Amino acid sequence: MAPATIRSSIERWEEDARKPGELPYLPFPKQQQFHESPAKYRLFGGAAGPGKSMALLMEGIRQAMDHPGSNTLLMRRTFPELEKSLLLLFRRHVPSSLYYSYNEARHQVIWWNGSITQFGYSRSEHDIYQYQGAEFLFIGLDELTQFTLGQWTFLTSRNRCPVPGTRPSMAGATNPGGIGHAWVKALWIDHRAPPGFERPEEYKESDYEYIPALIDDNPVYRDDQDYLRTLAALPRRMRLAYLEGNWNLFAGQYFDIFNVREHTGAGRELAVLCATPWLPRWISIDWGFEHPSAVYWHVQDGKRTITYRELVASRMSPRTLAHEIIERSRGEKIDAVYLGPDAFAQHTENATIADQLGSILVTAPNGGIPRPAPADNDRVGGWMLMYQLLESQEWVISEYCPQLIETLPELTHDERNVEDIAKSEGDDCAEAARYGLKSRPGARRPPLETRLVERLQEIDKRAEERGTTMSATVRAIYAQQFENEERRKDRPLLLRRFWRRR
Repeated sequence: MAPATIRSSIERWEEDARKPGELPYLPFPKQQQFHESPAKYRLFGGAAGPGKSMALLMEGIRQAMDHPGSNTLLMRRTFPELEKSLLLLFRRHVPSSLYYSYNEARHQVIWWNGSITQFGYSRSEHDIYQYQGAEFLFIGLDELTQFTLGQWTFLTSRNRCPVPGTRPSMAGATNPGGIGHAWVKALWIDHRAPPGFERPEEYKESDYEYIPALIDDNPVYRDDQDYLRTLAALPRRMRLAYLEGNWNLFAGQYFDIFNVREHTGAGRELAVLCATPWLPRWISIDWGFEHPSAVYWHVQDGKRTITYRELVASRMSPRTLAHEIIERSRGEKIDAVYLGPDAFAQHTENATIADQLGSILVTAPNGGIPRPAPADNDRVGGWMLMYQLLESQEWVISEYCPQLIETLPELTHDERNVEDIAKSEGDDCAEAARYGLKSRPGARRPPLETRLVERLQEIDKRAEERGTTMSATVRAIYAQQFENEERRKDRPLLLRRFWRRR
C-alpha cells in the first residue's frame, strides 16, 4: 500500500492540494513504483524527463513526514545544481503550511512533527566528510553518476536512524554518463561489485533495485514534440543517455581502472606541494578555437606526476590564451611548454599558432615562459602510458581539474584500432593531458628492445581480455612497425622544421 501522504488518484488531486498537512503530489506510475520499492538501495531513471528529481524530493519529504523525529538528506554534487533542481522544486511544490520552518542559510526544513530534511552538496571528494557523525533515515542523491563511489560508500555509513519502526534506505536518480557511470552501472545494472568496492564479498544483489524510466513515463513531456526533437538532435552519446537511457554508451571504456578516490587529490593539499619551487614543472596545450583549448600544468614529485591546474576555454585567440597562461603561472618557474604538433603548421595570421603563443609567453615576468615545443603525438603510446601511470598510481590529478576528471572515464576504444581511443566531442582535455605526460621533461626512454617487449606484452594482455589471440604473422608485422616508429623518434634533431621561423 502506498504511504498515506502520497496520493494515488488523480480525481482527488485538487482536493488534496487544499488540505493542510497533505502533500500535493500525484506520482506517475513509474514514480509510484520507485516509492513502493522495498530495496535498501534504489536507482530511478535512465532517460531525461520521467520526473526523477521530483520523485527523489518527495521520497525524502514523505519519509520525514511519516516518521516523527527522523532526519533525511537530499543532495546534488554542487550548490548551483542544488539550487536549480531540488531546492527549486521544493520552493515551487511544497506549501509552507506543511513545515514549521525553513532555514535559507542552512538549507534545512523542520517539519511540524520534529523531523528535519537537509539539502546538501559535496563538490569535492573530501567535502562529504562534513556529514561525519550525522545519521539519516533516507539519503537521496540526484544525478548520482556525478558522485564518486567513495562519496556514496561514506554516505552508506550515515544511513541509520534510532527512531523505532524505521527502515533506513538510500536512492539515486540519474541519467547514464558522468564520472560515476561505471560504478553505478556495476551496482545496479550489471549486479556486481565495482572496482574500488573494498569488500566485494559483502555485495548483496537483492539490496539494489533499478527502476528504469523514459520520457514516455511522464505524461507531461511524452507528447511534447519540441522537447522530443531537441533530445533526438543531441550528439550520439548524449542522445543514447538522455533519450534512450542506454547504460552501454561507454562500452569499450579505455580507462576502466580510473577511480576518482585513488587517482585524484584534494586541491588544497596538492597546492602546497605544487608550490615547492625546485620541483620540475611544465605545461601542455591542445589548442583549439571552436573546439576548446585545453591547458594543463604538471609537476614532478619523485615518481609521481601531479596534474594540478586546468584551463579550458573556447574561442580564445593564441595570444589571449598565452596571457591567460601567464596570469595563472605567476610565481612559478615553468621548465617547458608542450603544444600539439598541428599548431606548428596552422596559421591564423602570418605566424603559426605556436609562434603567436610563444611571442607572448616569453614576455612573462621573471625570465618568461619557454616557447612551445612540439609535443610527442604518439597516440597509442601516450594512452598506454597514461593507463600505466594510473595503474601504478604514479599520476595524480588535482580536484581543480574537473573537466579532465570527467572526461577520462568516458573515453572508449576506437573500433578500427582498439589500441587507440576513439575521437569524440570533449576529448580535448585528454589530448592535452596526454601531451603533458608523454612529453614530460627528463623522462628516460628505456632501450628499444624493452619498449618492444612491453608493448607486445600489453597487446597480448588486452587481446586475452577480449578472448582473442594474435597470430605470429600479425605479431611480427606489428613488431616491425613499432620498431620503425620508435627508431624515427630516437633520431636527433627531430621536428627541426618546426623551428625554421625562429
